[in-house]
Amino acid sequence: MLDYSLCQQASSTQLWTVVSRTLLFVFSQPLIAVAILVALASLLWGFKRDRPKKQVLSLGLGLLAVYLFTISPLASQLGTRWLVSFLPADVGSQADAIVVLGRGDQQNSIRAEVAGQLWQAQRAPIIFPSGRKDALLMAQLIKQKVSDAVIEGEPCSLTTEENAEFTAALLRPKGVKTIILVTDPPHMKRSLLTFESFGFKVIPYFSPLSDDTGRTKKRFIVAREIIGFWQYKMMGRYSTRPVPPPSVINEEEPALKALKFI
Repeated sequence: MLDYSLCQQASSTQLWTVVSRTLLFVFSQPLIAVAILVALASLLWGFKRDRPKKQVLSLGLGLLAVYLFTISPLASQLGTRWLVSFLPADVGSQADAIVVLGRGDQQNSIRAEVAGQLWQAQRAPIIFPSGRKDALLMAQLIKQKVSDAVIEGEPCSLTTEENAEFTAALLRPKGVKTIILVTDPPHMKRSLLTFESFGFKVIPYFSPLSDDTGRTKKRFIVAREIIGFWQYKMMGRYSTRPVPPPSVINEEEPALKALKFI
């Protein structure tokens, strides 16, 4: 099995990943989130001047209002509808590979099941899990239903950008052009456009969020993905880019080839 030591330990967007996951945990707990925001607003009492008091109060109340709207059913419904709009429908066509993106323990078992079903339906000859730690776990789950020989992947990526970059580095040189991309609905739009930027033709296939994911957490995931979508757009990550070499995964191993799960 692939050793994590083969992966680069740094990521250009690792800070955003850590911050967003921390916020996801905090703000998916309404009591904790409201307590933090109220505490922020309460700081105004530490100021003696009226003007700073008003500014801090306005900031605290504004953040509270934004949070309450973010976790509201209306915002979640509108955000989800926008995130899945204009995505091509899955018409059952075949592809060169099934690429499965990780999203933590709650989602990995569902995605592994979806990937196995797609392979059994002969939609593609290989299954390619992507994501640090997630890929190895999904590979183990997938191997319970399909042959080891059809599973490849990369357990090095920490972000959606790296999911696409590392997958392209390993699969495009092998002639893989069309992929079935498996991820949850909120994550699909950003993922699809990022993979397309590396030359893939992408067939989106939704894997639902786990039933164990609370309603508030699901709503914050939607908000996070909207922010992530526009962040990627401003960084130019949807523009056409060259296929990176396999060495991009580990600069110290320029001869690194396709990664197989044994």
